[in-house]
Amino acid sequence: MTRDPLIRVTAMPADTNPYGGVFGGWLMAQMALGAGSLASRVGQGKAVVVSATDFAFPGAMAVGDELSVYCDLLTTGTTSLTIAAEAIARERNSEATQTVARGTFKFVLIGEDGRPRALARGGAA
Repeated sequence: MTRDPLIRVTAMPADTNPYGGVFGGWLMAQMALGAGSLASRVGQGKAVVVSATDFAFPGAMAVGDELSVYCDLLTTGTTSLTIAAEAIARERNSEATQTVARGTFKFVLIGEDGRPRALARGGAA
């Protein structure tokens, strides 16, 4: 089975922490962007993050490495979606990859009125 990344981005010097490593907060933000893309597609509209849990950072990446974020829909509720995100880094000058972060995001679907709205059953998945 092949997976397509929801987003792909290169880590830049501005994305580092004071120790010169890629900042974990930047990784989490990229994962939230990828998960949000899936949530909006499945939910067919606006979706906002209401929680982020179960984060682990099993690897590290360097400036210039390419980050790919993969997401899977775990569960759906009446107005919510729970999405697992995995961040995989590819070394800049090779094909070597490693998982650098994992986490789970919960989204609530929002209607035009700014209030939670129900997930359309049988919609896009």
